Amino acid sequence: MQIGQNPTPTSTRVVIVTADDAFERSARETFGTSSAIDLTVASGTLAENCATLDVSDATVVVVDLDAGRPEEMTALARLMARIGDWPPVIAITQVFDESVARTLLQMRTADFLVKPIKPIDLVRACARVAKGPATGVAPTEAQIYTFLPAVGGAGVTTLSVQTAMLLMRSAGPRAKPSTCLVDLDFQHGSVADYLDLEPRLNLAEIEPRPDRLDRQLLEVMLSYHDSGLAVVAAPNRPAEMRSFDPDVVTRLLDLVSTNFEYVVFDMPRTWFSWTDSVLLGSNKLFVVSETTVPGLRHAKQLVSAIQERLGDEPKPQVIVNRFTQKMFSTSLRLGDLRQALGDAFAAVIPNDYNLVREAIDRGVPLDEVKPGNKISAELKKLVLETGDAKPAAEGKSAPLLSKLKLSLAR
Repeated sequence: MQIGQNPTPTSTRVVIVTADDAFERSARETFGTSSAIDLTVASGTLAENCATLDVSDATVVVVDLDAGRPEEMTALARLMARIGDWPPVIAITQVFDESVARTLLQMRTADFLVKPIKPIDLVRACARVAKGPATGVAPTEAQIYTFLPAVGGAGVTTLSVQTAMLLMRSAGPRAKPSTCLVDLDFQHGSVADYLDLEPRLNLAEIEPRPDRLDRQLLEVMLSYHDSGLAVVAAPNRPAEMRSFDPDVVTRLLDLVSTNFEYVVFDMPRTWFSWTDSVLLGSNKLFVVSETTVPGLRHAKQLVSAIQERLGDEPKPQVIVNRFTQKMFSTSLRLGDLRQALGDAFAAVIPNDYNLVREAIDRGVPLDEVKPGNKISAELKKLVLETGDAKPAAEGKSAPLLSKLKLSLAR
């Protein structure tokens, strides 16, 4: 998706489409009290108003529709196709189920609310999705880096943490790009432990009311490292095995991807119903293996499985972690790795157990323990020197949810 500029409005213009007289009265009372807001209400259904609706200078569009009527959803799809990236659209529905949520997310509505709606909730939703006249930039999505283990104990969390730190510091003397590290292992995750943080994500609290998940609630569930790195992690619950509603997880990830320049996902080995969505939305997908024959075999099998399941995109690349090459040794050599993995081979990360252990025990990045270490140097070449690590505002973004063509459909 090419990042574009939205027209700079002269005032805050809210456009509302509704056939609900009570909702229209509430909206007029809510927004009519402010002289700074130019309110336009199109009475009637979206299907009736879609062709003539003027949103050229709107700050936000609010669409009240009956999600159970196919003609209304078709009209919304046409409207979203005409609008593109700007202005943001908030959908108001009377029902909320998996099918409606998935459809709205695929259409890339900025947010959705379920009736009955308190006026303050509508105001907050509009303020949240509208970037305001000063920015003049349409919302963009993050560059997404995903690390997926081929075997247990491959070191995915260490590589994820270090990559997130590198991306956050990639701007040099400029302001740090906003970066978020997301631990998607909701049962055995260790990102928070590695960084000595309190995990604050509570999906069980969100699941009954996923419409409550917004930027404000996300901020409550973020943990921040001293370096400035934002972390999304859930408390470790080793004795509790459950699978969360995939729409809740996907909504969370979409919210993260639209609020940060860089996002790094630390994936679990288990394949969940939302895994397809994450892999499809990744700019870079790294499969992490250890330097053993079984590890390489599992990595190659996983790469093949991803390609068979998801097609040509994304293109998984294999990182072989903890690599040591000694002269006159019978252990695996670099040539063996290249031969075994073929085009999927990306890089080797040198083994430095003592450095990694100290960094984990202290809850700090590797560079703080040993600046210029070989692990960071190899990751920097892999992540930053390939020309792909650019803030979303400078290049193309990979929409996380626009590639939902296969997720939840199997």
